[in-house]
This record gives sequence, C-alpha cells and structure tokens, in this order.
Amino acid sequence: MEISLIRHGKSKHIDNNRVTCKEFKDWIKKYDDSGVLEESSYPLATVEKLETSKLVITSDLKRTTETVRLLNPNVKAISSPLFRETELPVPSTKLWNLKLKPSIWAVILRCLWFSGYAKQCESLSNAKQRAKKAAEELVNYAKEHESVALVGHGFINMLIAKELQGRGWKGKRTPSSKHLNCTTYSFVLNHGPS
Repeated sequence: MEISLIRHGKSKHIDNNRVTCKEFKDWIKKYDDSGVLEESSYPLATVEKLETSKLVITSDLKRTTETVRLLNPNVKAISSPLFRETELPVPSTKLWNLKLKPSIWAVILRCLWFSGYAKQCESLSNAKQRAKKAAEELVNYAKEHESVALVGHGFINMLIAKELQGRGWKGKRTPSSKHLNCTTYSFVLNHGPS
C-alpha cells in the first residue's frame, strides 16, 4: 500500500509588502483565496504519482484543488477540511504597529504556535489530533484503493507523515516542503509464513 503526500503549488498571492500583524490576517485570507500559479512544467515524479494513484484527496482550500486541476485536469479528487493547513495564531496586541514582510510574520507566528500560543486558531495539540484522524482516514483509503495521493499543505503533511511512520509506514522522515514535491510512504502487509 502507498500514501503519497504532495504539497500544493505556489500561491498566486505574491504580495510581499510589509504589513502589520492585523493586516497579516487579511493577507492570509487572500493567500487562501487566490489559487496557484500555473507553471511551465511540473515535477515528473509528482505528475506520475497523481496519475497512478487510485484515489486523490485534497484539503478544501483552493490552492490544493487548483493544484490537482493543473497537474491533471482528468483527476477527480475528494476534498475535505480534515486536510487543511494548520492555522497561525493572531496576537491580541497591535505590536506597536510593527510592519514586517508576510514571510517574517509567518515564521514568528509559527514559532509562537509551536511554543503553545494559539490565540484564535487550532492549537498544536489539536492539530496533532486532526493529523491522527487524517492519517487514519488515509490508511483506510489505502487499504481499500492500494495507492492514495493527498495534495495538501506543508505543516499538516508533516504531522500526517509523523503519524504514518508511528504506524509502521516507511518513507522519508520528513515530507518535502517544496511546492509540488511528492513524498511517498509505503506499508507492506505481513501475511505470515507461507
């Protein structure tokens, strides 16, 4: 059995102007709603895995569903909020109207999130629980369909990969965080001695 974890394509929302923390919340909304850039070519291994998987699943965010459409318009995917990216916290303070690039805000807020700060978002503990459910669902799909591909997001894919490995699935310790890259995990059923 195989489960392939693919990260979505690059977002069309490329505005990298400095914003306040409050404005960063709006920036994330635009990032979620913008879809993905069409590339001149796509990683062959990812395209092949999407083509050969018997079932394709995405989160319900536009960047994953659009990625599937760009990689292979003939693929019919199942979308579910279970596979959404982990959220970033929103600090309650204005932080002195500090303006930073969105990429810097993302790093700062992700570090705070990993440290336990989860204001107005899912906590790390809850995200791990969701990843556990997501891994269970993927394993059940793999039992039924043999090969499954998830077009998802960087952090939730990482948490799902950790869950899969904890259940005996073999593959890279950490899935690729590059856009459009694919990391495959496999599980061989032990049928006992013949």
